[in-house]
Amino acid sequence: MTIVERFLNYTRINTTTDRNKGAAGIMPSSPGQMELAQLLARELTELGLEDIRLRDTAILTATLPSNTSKCVPTVSFFAHLDTSAEQVNDTQAQIVAYNGGDIVLNSALDIVLKEAEFPEIAQYRGQEIIVTDGTSLLGADDKAAIAAIMHAVKVLVENPSIEHGPVKVAFVPDEEQGLRGAKAFDVEEFGADFGYTLDCCGIGEFVHENWNAGNAVVTFTGQSAHPMSAKGKLKNSLLMAHKFIAMLPPGEAPEYTDGREGYYWVKELAGNSAKTVLKMDIRDFSKQGYADRMAFLQKLADSCQVLWGEQAVHIDLSDRYENVANSLEGEASFPIDIAKEAYSRNGIEMNAIPMRGGYDGAVLSQKGLPCPNIFTGAHNFHSIYEYLPVSSLEAASNVVVDVIRITAERIDA
Repeated sequence: MTIVERFLNYTRINTTTDRNKGAAGIMPSSPGQMELAQLLARELTELGLEDIRLRDTAILTATLPSNTSKCVPTVSFFAHLDTSAEQVNDTQAQIVAYNGGDIVLNSALDIVLKEAEFPEIAQYRGQEIIVTDGTSLLGADDKAAIAAIMHAVKVLVENPSIEHGPVKVAFVPDEEQGLRGAKAFDVEEFGADFGYTLDCCGIGEFVHENWNAGNAVVTFTGQSAHPMSAKGKLKNSLLMAHKFIAMLPPGEAPEYTDGREGYYWVKELAGNSAKTVLKMDIRDFSKQGYADRMAFLQKLADSCQVLWGEQAVHIDLSDRYENVANSLEGEASFPIDIAKEAYSRNGIEMNAIPMRGGYDGAVLSQKGLPCPNIFTGAHNFHSIYEYLPVSSLEAASNVVVDVIRITAERIDA
């Protein structure tokens, strides 16, 4: 089975995450995720891997034993089973020979992937590209990663001359709704020394830093009163919330920031004059910047409490995940160095980018398993215009093989 055939097989299983079931605590949130995990478990068995464990949560792990007498660190690779709920239709993938210009995904529905809107596609002229018929996601986020990892394992099994230490693989559910699979993952039981997720972007991209992320829930309690006798009595919690929002730093919101600029994101506001609840996301790349943002919100809430009195404002601040970079500092940076060499061996220039979002590796790193992020080769995640150049998918798998190879070679260095 080629890597492309493998990927296409995985896309035929609908693994759309179900936000309602996820919110109810059900994992996996959709039956397709377990179906895909079961298929992968069978394939891993056929490849001869050991300690294959498929849990009721659809978390699947397996081990490729070392083939060397050297004491090599255990490297691991992660991908997620689910696809985003932006689109729920079954995937109808197709392979096109791209020679430039626009790609007609669906002539009947007049759905076209336009080069003018997605100019980065021009770099793949002369290549085969996998796309959809325009009615669904492609699911390369993250089935391209699954295919790349599984193909890499196949290469190692079929080529025992490639010396390697223990290799562990893991496939987790419901990444697309709060990294739920990673949060449920038992890093200590897994027993790896370091790892990589494959859950990113175009060929060459690499992530070893992302947000320090937190949540804020601010509850405003007013005093209701009938309008005919409201003077001096009514305290409108909705207006309190709007005044609170107006006191946030101007320009420090997602729509005004990029790169390593942090923000406050007002995500949800609901209530009435008596009680209103505001939910916010807080993001910053640096530890100190994140701490300062959380401290600012606490001080703002305290100041408003003094201003409005009578327990008018209550704020609940919580951490969601840390920046992966916090786990890759100093001597712990070796996974970055190994990946950089693996990219180089494949003629790929590493483009290290700060991820303005979360991924499973952030949670895994915080749990003690350093886990930067390797490219899958796909573009336009969460969109009907998602596409995957075949050569980029192959490159991702080749990088995985070389990461494993280099990890063993470094024992002699």
